[in-house]
Amino acid sequence: MKVQEIKELSVSEIQERIETEKAALQQLELNHATSPLDNPMKIRHTRRNIARLTTVLGQKQLTEK
Repeated sequence: MKVQEIKELSVSEIQERIETEKAALQQLELNHATSPLDNPMKIRHTRRNIARLTTVLGQKQLTEK
């Protein structure tokens, strides 16, 4: 997900997306621990997506105040 797409979302949508990404990350890590993933880079991409989402969320919350 690109930053421009994230900036178009509302605060509540970003928070929901963070929760779903965290759940997906947890599932990926669990699956990777039991048997190797076909593409372990998915874990890195998911972590970076979470970081992007939290960064934009923080920026939006600062501008609203």
